[in-house]
Amino acid sequence: MEPLCDNRANKPIEYISMNNIDVVILAAGKGTRMKSIQPKVMHQLAGKPLLEHVIDTAKTLNPKKIIVVVGHAEAAIRECYTQAPLAFVSQKKQLGTGHAVAQASGHLTSSRTLILLGDVPCIQPGSIKKLAASSADVSVLTETVEDPTGYGRIIRDDDGTPRMIIEEKDANQKQKLTREINTGIFCVNTTLLKQFLNNLTNNNTNKEYYLTDIVEYASNEHRSVKTVAPSLRFEAKGVNSKKQLAELERDYQLEYAYRLMEAGTTISDPKRIDVRGTLTCGADVSIDVGCIFEGDVTLGKNITIESHVIIRNSIIKDNSTIRAFSHIDGAAIGSLNEIGPYARIRPGTESQTRAKIGNFVEIKASTLDVDAKANHLSYIGDAKIGASVNVGAGTITCNYDGANKHQTIIEDNVFIGSDTQLVAPVTVGAGSTIAAGSTVTKDVPPGGLALSRTKQTFIADWKRPTKTTK
Repeated sequence: MEPLCDNRANKPIEYISMNNIDVVILAAGKGTRMKSIQPKVMHQLAGKPLLEHVIDTAKTLNPKKIIVVVGHAEAAIRECYTQAPLAFVSQKKQLGTGHAVAQASGHLTSSRTLILLGDVPCIQPGSIKKLAASSADVSVLTETVEDPTGYGRIIRDDDGTPRMIIEEKDANQKQKLTREINTGIFCVNTTLLKQFLNNLTNNNTNKEYYLTDIVEYASNEHRSVKTVAPSLRFEAKGVNSKKQLAELERDYQLEYAYRLMEAGTTISDPKRIDVRGTLTCGADVSIDVGCIFEGDVTLGKNITIESHVIIRNSIIKDNSTIRAFSHIDGAAIGSLNEIGPYARIRPGTESQTRAKIGNFVEIKASTLDVDAKANHLSYIGDAKIGASVNVGAGTITCNYDGANKHQTIIEDNVFIGSDTQLVAPVTVGAGSTIAAGSTVTKDVPPGGLALSRTKQTFIADWKRPTKTTK
């Protein structure tokens, strides 16, 4: 591993084992500027809550404990994570970041404690690993910005050693000129942390107990203090308003798009793609504008995704084309398929090689075998469609009787004429043809023609119903 360096003084940082670390995540704030009854940390970025991003990043350290400090609307937060291996502690009164960490103090048993913020969701695993790997008594994630307004400033001695963090409201004019800021993310020797927390005072403008004071305490006691810089320009950004949330969303999505492009994916406009989960792409994948990928999506090789497509928790196999405005959810699309435009593929759908699902076709919980086609304006639900079947426009599998769902089976080489209703449960035998406009209520034997129509009649002088005036 390459040696890490202090981001300001270029001093080498020693490494220690990360097997003995606890993580504290501060998530007690109300988030007044969000103008929402929902807890701030439960607002979503890239398809999952801010807090969940931080928890997932913390897990990359494999810590002994993850302790979440909650306060405002804590019941709603706890309820969302009942299955997760987390410990929760309450901060009944929000009296500052130092006070928040103190609520978790009794749960800390590891040699080091990493402190993260529940409203800083884009912090990267690499950055916290660098922070946790420092052997300093107190390590702080800091960055230098063009406009430090609103942030605590890092004040250093003449030799470059961090001496204190001063909050903006307490800073003098000279200190405010400092552009190196505190991100609020720390890694601290646990024994010293507990000692420092006991010594915190609220002698400041806000009358709060600042966690940042531990830097000055450590400096005064000649304890080692180091700083580490984040790897991405936006990863230490916090969220305090809907505007900041939207800005961070764009930062996140742009970075994700760039990583896909570096790996070989063609993206028409990296500013117009949303990945709300994980997107895995094979070679020669092309994605047009306005597409959204949710959950776990895997695209094979030589896939073309046209504009404004939404794909959720699905697999698209090699050499397939998804045309514009199609929605695919919980499906497995085979190779050499053509989907859409304006197709809707719902959960439980699986297609084989060279299937074609055309415009305004909806398919749910069905399978389509090799070379099956449904080109226009059809609903196929709870069905098994055989190889080389042609489903005509306007065909409906009537799968619901008002209480239960039933299956339609269409065997190989069947031709279904337009505007056909197949009332399930029903089986259409191999090689048969269904005449257009038929309502099929009984099984159709293999081969031959099935039709169900009434004789066309004409009633002269028939009057349409008119609207009754109240």
